[in-house]
Amino acid sequence: MTVPAPRVEPGGLAGHLDGFVRAVREAGIPVGISQAVDAAEILTVVDLLDREQLRHGLAAVLLQRAAQRPTYDVLFDLWWPLSDRPRPADDDEPDGEADGEAPESTLDLPGDDGVDLAALMREQLLRLLLEGDPEALRRFAREAVELLGRGQPSPSGQSYFSYRVLRALSPDTLVAQLLAGLLAEGDRGGLAEQVARQTIRERLTALRAAIESEVRRRTAAEKGRDKVAKNAVRPLADQVDFLRAQSSDLAELRRAVAPLARRLAVRLSARRRLGREGRLDFRKTVRASLGTGGVPVVTHHRPRKVHKPELVVLCDVSGSVAGFSHFTLMLTQALREHFTGVRAFAFVDTTDEVTRFFRPGADVVDAVSRIGREADVVGFDGHSDYGTAFEVFADRWASAVGPKTSLLVLGDGRTNYRPPGLPVLADLVRRSRSAHWLNPEPQRLWGSGDSAAHRYGEVIDMVECRNAAQLAEFVTTL
Repeated sequence: MTVPAPRVEPGGLAGHLDGFVRAVREAGIPVGISQAVDAAEILTVVDLLDREQLRHGLAAVLLQRAAQRPTYDVLFDLWWPLSDRPRPADDDEPDGEADGEAPESTLDLPGDDGVDLAALMREQLLRLLLEGDPEALRRFAREAVELLGRGQPSPSGQSYFSYRVLRALSPDTLVAQLLAGLLAEGDRGGLAEQVARQTIRERLTALRAAIESEVRRRTAAEKGRDKVAKNAVRPLADQVDFLRAQSSDLAELRRAVAPLARRLAVRLSARRRLGREGRLDFRKTVRASLGTGGVPVVTHHRPRKVHKPELVVLCDVSGSVAGFSHFTLMLTQALREHFTGVRAFAFVDTTDEVTRFFRPGADVVDAVSRIGREADVVGFDGHSDYGTAFEVFADRWASAVGPKTSLLVLGDGRTNYRPPGLPVLADLVRRSRSAHWLNPEPQRLWGSGDSAAHRYGEVIDMVECRNAAQLAEFVTTL
């Protein structure tokens, strides 16, 4: 059976593809000119009537990472929806589906007005899930949204909701019947049951995805594709604001930490191996120039002292920056895997060293929870006090920062209108080899309310770091 062709707007295929590429780029997926040209080339080599072939072909040239695929799939379903026109008639299809007639429903509904529509659709769904035909499931999802997903009409048009469909069908309650239909007698409890359960999970996931895709398609037809795309497309993991990150986002962010730490390790190692020679040895250069009439043809340099990288991380772990501190402590743990000279300090209104919680191989989630329970980071009322935190750090760990040390301060710089401790911070910056402050707030908010970020920026390099993408950029330029 032929899948209905994707519906393309009258602007032409090239213009439609250009709009799709722009939407992919606006969603945070980097797409260059060469990739856009390759996407246009894809249209000439794939079967445009095969929607899945078109989906995979464009993904092959537009995407660089597997994490970008969910965002891409949502945009593809919006820009290349299934046609509303009837499917072409095949030899095994009823004659009524050809010649422009609307295809009949897959449900055999009696004429009685009191029929339990949801019960009939559940029976149909059970049969389709047992058969496992993905195209039949997609057609069923379209009918289910049409019959069960309608909300109250509004002036802007008819609304559809996936939760109404899933609540009416309750597909999770069919698992026992599906297992009974997929397993033969005596197969319970073994490998066959595990395979059957995995198959059921995959088919139920496909059903939910088809229902959500159909709801988005209908909503886009009513309210506009661009508006739906802004609400339906979740930000990529590296573009989620640390201050708004949820637990599911942090799980994705953990996978981004290791490459950042590895990149930083390689960069610092290359700097140590390939750095310039030491200072000019004036005496040896003059002595060597005597053989060339006093002309210093060959210069001599003192051996460059190779220092092991030392990093001190001073991190605000108060509740206002919980997501950001969680991520940066994960970065600290990843750096500890590469360097022994990394020391971590956490503070709220006093400071404590937390390096002991980040031993190589330690679980970072456990380490973060132990900091909250065991570290001495709250001395008074549990509200951020940068001035006191800097003073405690300078008094107790004065030797931690020296000419070989890079200082990294992590926090939003909101002091709760308490003394910011600028002289202490300025002294730490002066004593360090380099110093940077990563701030998870937008730069436009620096200095607003109780923020002293603009004042801290006068004594230390203040960098906006709201997401993993900006953190990666900072690591690259460090």
